[in-house]
Amino acid sequence: RRKKRRRGAVEGPTNQRRTKKNHDDEFRRRVVGRSSRRRRTSTPSAFCVRARGDERRTRGGILVRRAWERERNEIMPSQGRALLRAARATAATRAAATAKATSSVVEGTNGISLASEERANALEEALRRLRASFGAGAVMRAGDAPLPRVSSVSTGSLLLDAALGVGGLPRGRVVEVFGPEASGKTTLALHHAAQVQKRGGTVAFVDAEHALDLLYAKQVGCNCDDMILSQPDSGEQALAIVDALVRSAGVDLVIVDSVAALVPQAELEGEVGDPHVAMQARLMSQALRKISHALAATECTLLFVNQVRNKIGGFGGFGAPQEITSGGKALKYYASVRLDIRRIGSLKQGEEVVGNLVKVKVAKNKMAPPFKTVELEIEFGKGISREAEMLDLGRKLRLLERNGSWWSEKGNNFAQGKDKAKAYLRENPEFAAKLEENIRAGMPGLSGLYSYQGDGELEANAGEG
Repeated sequence: RRKKRRRGAVEGPTNQRRTKKNHDDEFRRRVVGRSSRRRRTSTPSAFCVRARGDERRTRGGILVRRAWERERNEIMPSQGRALLRAARATAATRAAATAKATSSVVEGTNGISLASEERANALEEALRRLRASFGAGAVMRAGDAPLPRVSSVSTGSLLLDAALGVGGLPRGRVVEVFGPEASGKTTLALHHAAQVQKRGGTVAFVDAEHALDLLYAKQVGCNCDDMILSQPDSGEQALAIVDALVRSAGVDLVIVDSVAALVPQAELEGEVGDPHVAMQARLMSQALRKISHALAATECTLLFVNQVRNKIGGFGGFGAPQEITSGGKALKYYASVRLDIRRIGSLKQGEEVVGNLVKVKVAKNKMAPPFKTVELEIEFGKGISREAEMLDLGRKLRLLERNGSWWSEKGNNFAQGKDKAKAYLRENPEFAAKLEENIRAGMPGLSGLYSYQGDGELEANAGEG
């Protein structure tokens, strides 16, 4: 009978090699954990053969692994082992220092006290080195710092000065006036410029929109002969001019009208429809980082006039703002005061519209409590009606009385109707000046200079400013 052949037991060189191969694969699966039929990368056995010249017959998994570990230890440089020992020593030293510092904490009457003589001496030594490197005023105790004194200039509106809480716009800060079109943004900026010039200051107007009406600026009260005017060609040029004017320390107010018109040079050189993602926002962020430090040193106010755009998309929820301002978020962070101005009605004389009624909201105020709102009358060709404000504030403070349509002061009638009362104040400047003086005396918030006191409250210095 023919004996049944077992697989792999057929005589011949080919079958002998195949049997040996199968035996090797089974051994690798059990010991090494991988098959030679798979695609091999760099195995420990191959590494061992290349590095130490061991023969391939050494197939025991334990022997191969040990040989590979010996070779790895021999190849590792002495510098690496030295660095490892140094790192371990440093970690041990830090742990010991931490344990020592923890043990030095003493118990106080009200809990744990972190005071120790060694820590105090180390801090004083560090402060001494910092002062030697960066100057005496670089770092100091908060109690040794001088009390901040916030100087401000009137906006040209008594109501808005009172709402701001410090008598006007602060000097040396960034201010943003934003709102929709034809709401009185530029008018408010020009009124503030006129007040700065009345106090002897210098005003620069950067007209990025190329739309400034000098005749209207004169009617508002600006001295255009002394005003510095710039009409730049690009946003980079405009902000470079602003930086140079601020650092000159010879300008008290710089007005930029408007942020939306600060077009980057790359956008001007490109084609209509080319994508320019966030170029203006990056430009504003870079410029404000550079200019903000110089403003405090020179006490120059930087006033930005900004426009609003409809917010497209997003899920802000019910009541969320549906408008955003141009130029990104950097201006919102750097601004100390943000004024939101909007038109809410019209002023009429009979059937003729002679002006706009606007509402101004203090959207942000670092100098006093924010979110106060006032209503202003802006007359065409004249600007903010100061006489209307004086009549309203005089009546509120009981300096003036209104019986029916008659206006009186201490029982003496001087005009019938509000229009005639405003005309009377314009025609009698002495009476108007006396009334304004009494109004400012009755409203401490209209003072132009404040200093922070030790109790954390603001005290007005009415005699200065």
